[in-house]
Amino acid sequence: MVSTNITWHQGAFTRDERQKELSQKGLTIWFTGLSASGKSTLASALEQHLVSLKIAAYRLDGDNIRFGLNKDLGFGPEARTENIRRIAEVSKLFADSTQIAITAFISPYISDRDAARKLHDDAGLPFVEVYADAPLSVVEERDPKGLYKKAKAGEIKEFTGISAPYEAPVNPEIHVRTHEVSIEEGVQIILDYLRKKEYIPQL
Repeated sequence: MVSTNITWHQGAFTRDERQKELSQKGLTIWFTGLSASGKSTLASALEQHLVSLKIAAYRLDGDNIRFGLNKDLGFGPEARTENIRRIAEVSKLFADSTQIAITAFISPYISDRDAARKLHDDAGLPFVEVYADAPLSVVEERDPKGLYKKAKAGEIKEFTGISAPYEAPVNPEIHVRTHEVSIEEGVQIILDYLRKKEYIPQL
């Protein structure tokens, strides 16, 4: 049952005031890509680098979130959409608090990623889509969890890239071909973009 008897409670100071006090801008960096594309590895390395620069950042990882917040969701189309909707809302809260939210989710549907973007746009918060791109042949070869092998054997149903679709980004802010660059180079590509847009301080 949807609650209707609620009222948004405005805080005591504005987002601009909070950003000025904390000397940081909030935004969401949304990694998308196939399983084993390198998005979680890139997201983790980016988080570590930003924190080492004293920039508040926190990573929301697809697998980790399903241990708690989204443990009640399956992997069918409707559940996947709800999974992304919840993460979009959580990442928006992080961004509004002036932190950098880093999400690493397959998020296979363009419509779901567009909805996450619109949520941020409507709130006046930056949304940076990062496409961790690697061909299916490469991710199948990597397959660190053995998921592609199980999916092809029919042991995993509705597995993205095999028995369920993945809709690649059409115009992401950042496109990292993870089979062509190192993790360090991938992180640098992202940092260069963030500095160009003045989301993080220049060196």
